[in-house]
Amino acid sequence: MRKYLFGTGIISAVLSGLTLLRALREGERFTWRTALAWVSWAITLLLAVGAIVDTRRASTGHLVPQDSPVAGRETKLLKKRLRH
Repeated sequence: MRKYLFGTGIISAVLSGLTLLRALREGERFTWRTALAWVSWAITLLLAVGAIVDTRRASTGHLVPQDSPVAGRETKLLKKRLRH
């Protein structure tokens, strides 16, 4: 589980979220650019979580959608998990 939670996608999403929170706390006005930054952050976080879910599903032997970053590597991930 540790390798999923400390992946670069999750870490970068958390750090960018902290930056957005810091900007709100400092009293910056909420503009359309700020709203767009929050939407972008949410999309980034969802994509990182989706990649984690797909990797976990592939390593347990389940099929993943073809648009997944791990599509085509399911057998490799399953063999790696069975070795451990």
